[in-house]
Amino acid sequence: MRFRHPDGSTVHLAYCTNVHPAETLDGVLAQLRDHCEPVRRRLGRDRLGIGLWLAKDAAHALATDPSALRGLRTELDRRGLEVVTLNGFPYEGFGAEEVKYRVYKPDWADPERLEHTTSLARVLAGLLPDDVSEGSVSTLPLAWRTAWDETRADKARAALATLGERLDALQELTGRSIRIGLEPEPGCVVETTRDAITPLTAIGHDRIGVCVDTCHLATSFEDPDEALDALEAAGIRIVKSQLSAALHAEHPSRPQVRDALAAFAEPRFL
Repeated sequence: MRFRHPDGSTVHLAYCTNVHPAETLDGVLAQLRDHCEPVRRRLGRDRLGIGLWLAKDAAHALATDPSALRGLRTELDRRGLEVVTLNGFPYEGFGAEEVKYRVYKPDWADPERLEHTTSLARVLAGLLPDDVSEGSVSTLPLAWRTAWDETRADKARAALATLGERLDALQELTGRSIRIGLEPEPGCVVETTRDAITPLTAIGHDRIGVCVDTCHLATSFEDPDEALDALEAAGIRIVKSQLSAALHAEHPSRPQVRDALAAFAEPRFL
C-alpha cells in the first residue's frame, strides 16, 4: 500500500511473502492467488504492495526468460498487486522442515550470492510499477560469523563492489534504480547497524546500504534513534525497513518465564 509522508514523499508498505515459501515460479503465482490477493481484498484496497521472496530457481527463471517476467508482471496487475522490494536473504529451502544455519548460505564470499542478487535486481527492475523508479532488495549481513576471516571478507567486499557497478549499469539500461540493503542480524558478521558502517564505508557505493529490521534491533538491544542517527552520520543509506516483532521477557531466568518462552521453540529456524 502507498502512504503519503508529511514531507510529500510516498511510503510503500508491503506484505512479505516469505511467510508463504515457494521454490518455483508456479509456487509464486499460487502465492499471489491464495494469499496476497485475498489479503488485499480483506483490507479493502485497490492495490497491495508485496515484498516478494524469490528462491534461486524462480529468480533464475524470471531473469533469463523475458516472457516469464512479463507474465508475472501481468499476473500482479491482474490481482491488484505491486512489487517495489524483494527479500533476497533466503536463497532456497526456506520452507524446509529444518532451515537453521542454511539460511546464511551461500554467503557474500561465495560468487553464487553475487549472481543470485544480480538476478533479483534485474527481475525487480522489470516488476516495478510504471510510476515507480526505485526499488530495494534486502540481503544477508555478509555471513554467519563462524569461520569468517579476512580472506572471505575481501571476497565479500569485492563482490559487493561488483554488484554496485552492475546496479549502475542496470539503471543506465532500464532507468530503474535498485538498491541493496544488508540486514543486520544477531550472530552474523554484521550483527548490528553499527557493525554495518565499517564494511559499507569501505565499499563506498550509495546503492549498497542497510535494511533495518525492527526485531533484529530489539534482539541486539539497539536503541532505534541511536542506530538511525549513527547510520545517517556515517552517510549509510537505509534502503528498506522490515517491521517485525520480538518476544520480550523482563526476567528470563525465572522458571515460569522460561516455560512460557519454551512454547515458542520450533525446529525450523534458529
